[in-house]
Amino acid sequence: MSAAGPPQGAKAPTGGSAAREAASVGTTFGKVAVLMGGASAEREVSLMSGGGVLKALLSMGVDAHAFDPAERALDELKREGFARCFIALHGRFGEDGTVQGALELLGIPYTGSGVMASSIAIDKVMTKRVWIAEGIPTPQYKVLHQGAFQRREVIEIPDALGLPLIVKPAREGSSIGVTKVMGYSGMAEAVSLAGTMDADILCEECIEGDEVTCPVIGEGDKAQALPVIRIVAPDGNYDYQHKYFTEDTHYLVPSGIPQGEEEAIQALVLKAYRVLGCRGWGRIDVMIDGKTRKPYLLEINTSPGMTGHSLVPMSAKAAGISYEELCVQLLQSATLDAKAFA
Repeated sequence: MSAAGPPQGAKAPTGGSAAREAASVGTTFGKVAVLMGGASAEREVSLMSGGGVLKALLSMGVDAHAFDPAERALDELKREGFARCFIALHGRFGEDGTVQGALELLGIPYTGSGVMASSIAIDKVMTKRVWIAEGIPTPQYKVLHQGAFQRREVIEIPDALGLPLIVKPAREGSSIGVTKVMGYSGMAEAVSLAGTMDADILCEECIEGDEVTCPVIGEGDKAQALPVIRIVAPDGNYDYQHKYFTEDTHYLVPSGIPQGEEEAIQALVLKAYRVLGCRGWGRIDVMIDGKTRKPYLLEINTSPGMTGHSLVPMSAKAAGISYEELCVQLLQSATLDAKAFA
């Protein structure tokens, strides 16, 4: 699957014409707010993502400004004349349809998926239900609802899903609150941790094998998968710390998996992205069963990270798209759900 190229006029400026070329790109967007920070558990990562995006857009001549919804009311966007928003928020109140809905009411186009796709995709359980209905493979699971389960039900989950298994909050990202449970004795603590972050606790079959991720950019039939990245973390533990704050995790792109497998994963990821109604961009995490080589989709991120450790820029670079070009291309795709009914 070939990668989408940069938009018209968005190539990295070179030579003495750099300033003129950057300015010609930036002036088409008007005043742009880069939404970053926010009130979710991923605030710290969002600030890093937003800082990178802001710097990139400014370098391309875009009239871009930082805007933290945790510190300022969103209606200030309208009063201050912002024409577009680049959403660099992660997790709740930024990736779950809430900010998207507010921007719809304000009439300000924004990057990424719309209200419905965002609200479904943030919920790992709802995402699984849609994917299963469409025949897309995802690990088996059980859901515990906070305050509505007994100890006996928790202990019985390994009997249904096997060991090891994964316990996580249904609506958090960046591996926050995730536990790999190795034995029955670890269930209670894992469920308790996830339960501090969400009312719904997802217990999921653990697929052992290669961990990969595949970004997608675009919308509908024009959406395209970028190169697959294989993730090799210490002891297979790709947690929050290893994602953002250490150099111990290795990212392989080209992935090193057989070409046929990579193309099959790209096709599967595109289907999964489209059936949720996503647009703009996203990234889907996949486990490949080490014995059968069958891929299982874990979750989708509709506002992926843009930090120095982030995977979408890494994959885009392998496809010949620079960080700056990627930011401009995403900004160019900013739109509203309401436009579909205009």
